Amino acid sequence: MMQIIASSQLIIIIIGLGVTGMSAARFLAKRSIRFVMMDSRENPPNYEQFCQEFPNIKCITGCLDQELLVKADEIIVSPGVNLQTPELTVAVDAGVSIIGDIELFARYVTKPVIAITGSNAKSTVTTLVGEMAKAQGYSVGVGGNLGVPVLDMLEGDSFDYFVLELSSFQLESTFSLSPKVATILNISEDHLDRHGSLQAYHQAKQRIYRHAENIVINRQDVLTQPPVANNVTVWSFGNDKPDVKGFGLVKEKQQYHLYYQFTQVAPANELNVKGKHNYMNALAALAIGTAAEFDLTVMIEVLKAFRGLPHRCEYIKTVDHVVYINDSKATNVGATLAAIDGFADENKKNIVLIAGGQGKGADFSILKSAVKKAVHHVILIGEDAGKLALALGGITEVVNKATLREAVSAAKDYASPGDIVLLSPACASFDMFSGFAQRGEQFAALVQEVAA
Repeated sequence: MMQIIASSQLIIIIIGLGVTGMSAARFLAKRSIRFVMMDSRENPPNYEQFCQEFPNIKCITGCLDQELLVKADEIIVSPGVNLQTPELTVAVDAGVSIIGDIELFARYVTKPVIAITGSNAKSTVTTLVGEMAKAQGYSVGVGGNLGVPVLDMLEGDSFDYFVLELSSFQLESTFSLSPKVATILNISEDHLDRHGSLQAYHQAKQRIYRHAENIVINRQDVLTQPPVANNVTVWSFGNDKPDVKGFGLVKEKQQYHLYYQFTQVAPANELNVKGKHNYMNALAALAIGTAAEFDLTVMIEVLKAFRGLPHRCEYIKTVDHVVYINDSKATNVGATLAAIDGFADENKKNIVLIAGGQGKGADFSILKSAVKKAVHHVILIGEDAGKLALALGGITEVVNKATLREAVSAAKDYASPGDIVLLSPACASFDMFSGFAQRGEQFAALVQEVAA
């Protein structure tokens, strides 16, 4: 196990005074490892708190000190820091190692790890697998990109299993994580403004499979499959009939059933979450848990009790026989595509879609087929509404609105009994909201007004 060894001569630099940077600072300080903090922002978050906790630690704000960076033994970057930042590329050229908090975690962790990534549904599946692990009797640390920073969970050696949600930003600075189980749930265009191309984004995601003991792939998504799978056990999930080491979805007598290999394990209608996309999440969790040697019967019981997460295809209310769904967490095209397909009626167009925001350079034309099949009105808001209108115009009725309030009001007018009003933006929210959570909360509040 590789660790950072405390030394009076060592120069460790942490970049980023956010939640991750603060957790890294506390982690190093508790181990008497000297470090310097940097943040390119003039007034970064947590600055005053950092000065209170670490009064004797140098903290440089407003720039990245190039002269000091090239002298560092190692640089720990927060996920929000682009590795292509010029000061960092100069440091790399000078031979400096650049890692993230996940890599630091990997050097110290001694308990088994389940590592989960994907463009969509990773928070739901991570939470679900965490509940499955707890139901097996394990003390479980659930975190990473979701909730608690990983380094915080190492303190006190209180967990005997870790279930981690990992983003592409975290993975691109991770080298030695050795998960018991690793999975890429799906790949669709996301964060192209950071990675530059789908290929680069895909390569960052694929890093999760390095050193894994078991991997779980999505049979319907070739990009989740590793180029080489030597000396590793491969499991799979998909929306079709499964084979050996596979979980799948089989329709029998107009009813979907979850299958493991050649055996039915549960009727899909016994789950609290609905829609084919949610059934896929359930199958992914079962495949991950089985790879981790969890008991299948216990996992099925957890599945049946699970009610989903806020802002992720969350049922809000039925008003005048119209169902309102909050999928504000759908910040990319792939997530919205999955939601439309999951709620589509085979016999008619049944969805009024509210979408728009900051598109992050995504190709919205990917939505055309699903929208044409299932959506009779698209209501657009936000910065990239025009790009969405350009992609979807002529496919179905497209309307632009200035605010989410106006969009919900219009959706009420367009929806008929039996329809679904679906907030699934396919975009980030920062043009109009503090984040996807605020966007979803505002949607839910507006639906309550509609119902009044």
